[in-house]
Amino acid sequence: MFKPNTLYYSDGYKVGHKRMLAPGTTRLYGTWIPRSLKHAPKGITKIVSFGQQLTVKWLHDEFTENFFKLPLEDAMQFPEDMKLYLGMDYDGEHFKQLHKLQYLPIKIKSLPEGIETDPNIPHMTFINTVDGFAWLTLYLETLISSLAWKSATSATLALQYKRNATEWVMKTDPDQAFLIPFLCHDFSARGLDPFSMLSSGLGHATSFRGSDTLICIPGARYFYNEPKDQVCINSVNASEHSVSTTKIFTVGEKQMIIDWLKEFPTGILSIVADTFDLWKLLVEYLADPEVKALILARDGKLVIRPDSGDPVDIICGKLYPIIEDGIDYSEIPAFFNYKSTNYANKFTEYHIGGQLREKTIDIARKDSKIGLLSKDSFKETYDRGWFYKLYEAEKIGVIETLWNIFGGTINKQGFKVLDSHIGAIYGDSITLDRQVQIYSRLANKGFASTNIVLGVGSFTYQYNTRDTLGFAAKGAWFEINENKLNPTGWMDDAYPKLKSYDIYKDPVTDDGTKKSLKGLCAVYDYASDSEAKIYVKEQCTWEEESQGILRIIYEDGNFHNQTTLQEIRERLKV
Repeated sequence: MFKPNTLYYSDGYKVGHKRMLAPGTTRLYGTWIPRSLKHAPKGITKIVSFGQQLTVKWLHDEFTENFFKLPLEDAMQFPEDMKLYLGMDYDGEHFKQLHKLQYLPIKIKSLPEGIETDPNIPHMTFINTVDGFAWLTLYLETLISSLAWKSATSATLALQYKRNATEWVMKTDPDQAFLIPFLCHDFSARGLDPFSMLSSGLGHATSFRGSDTLICIPGARYFYNEPKDQVCINSVNASEHSVSTTKIFTVGEKQMIIDWLKEFPTGILSIVADTFDLWKLLVEYLADPEVKALILARDGKLVIRPDSGDPVDIICGKLYPIIEDGIDYSEIPAFFNYKSTNYANKFTEYHIGGQLREKTIDIARKDSKIGLLSKDSFKETYDRGWFYKLYEAEKIGVIETLWNIFGGTINKQGFKVLDSHIGAIYGDSITLDRQVQIYSRLANKGFASTNIVLGVGSFTYQYNTRDTLGFAAKGAWFEINENKLNPTGWMDDAYPKLKSYDIYKDPVTDDGTKKSLKGLCAVYDYASDSEAKIYVKEQCTWEEESQGILRIIYEDGNFHNQTTLQEIRERLKV
């Protein structure tokens, strides 16, 4: 298995920075901070503190297993490679000294995980604990940055999904508020690399329990001390297209549903519904008396999962303008016209209202009950026939179609809630904007938001970068021993002459986003009857730096002030 020396997990330009430090540098202090929301999705105003414990434990394990435990000769292959990489002599003595130390001489402080901050509040600070290892603070930046940004970003996005879900549940179905942790389900694993599956999956799990990202179960135990007799996420028995097609091509789609209902007579069963024709599955197969009876007799819920198309229209139905070209089409939902001269095999469907859409359908592959129709008699047959049902389902959407088949109840708020034996989930192309559109459109049609579970996948958790929340690690303070500039003998170490500098960056060509914090930092949590605020104080004394809500989570190879996923969830309750 590929397990490279951990030193390779860095940017190439880092390897020369030890010699570029100010002469005599003893210690270097830096921050890990989200700098901006200018690239964040609409509605997000704060950043969730999450992932620091995961980052530090992974970092510790990686160095332990793939650097400190390596024989020195193997570990020192890295500086040999750097000679070839840079095309110049390279002194790797500092790496040899780190290997000899056998631990990371670094102190990392963190905000409590599960709180929210404005931009420009440091979520972590770090400083080397052994003089002469200031280069390590710089060197770890690449790993810390690559490990930490996604977990916090995904946790921030998940919390906004939860806020949206909570708002609409409280408007439309507050008696079922217990469903909120399951209304947004993590489907993102297949779009992420293995570590991101873990970090993003745990980020989602800070706000929700619904998830198909299985690595979160052992990950929460290892990195966040969750108990072994519990799981931090849940899901349901569910099909996908490959297993569906093995049944459809052998026994047919209707029989597939019957077989699965009998195979799984209890609990929640989810079936992917658009392998071929979503609307046919709804209006013909689910409405079939035998299938419907099996569904309503189950001790559990059958969940229908569409997976293609515009999610808002599929769930809520299409919105067509009533007036088109000056003609009122309110009472004419659709119109069919023959194209074939032999009256036999094909017709074209025109949807009236909105953009004209033409779809040629081969009647021969449809049910024989359609028969061969003359042009004059087709309109009458269509109005009360099978094709009208398909069109009508597409027009009103999945939720209302299920309501028309299975019914349900009207809650105290006046919104329709599907029968407890049937439900729906949609897991393709969901975004925060579409989530709100779906809830709003359903409410306008008189349906509660609890009728739909949204699968949150790569459109949310993969389409992000470190810049989504502007995360960056920057130096803020350093110290030098001026005796090292002009050595005078053995007394240099016994009587160091120390001088410190507050450092920062502020590019004149930038809009201010990249201006970094200056000096030692402390973060304070201020609350009064009228205001609650987390703020940072720059250019602190060491006494001030020891105060505030930043807590040591790692120092010289040891972990401190550990938290659990359950504690994080409690802090993020909305």
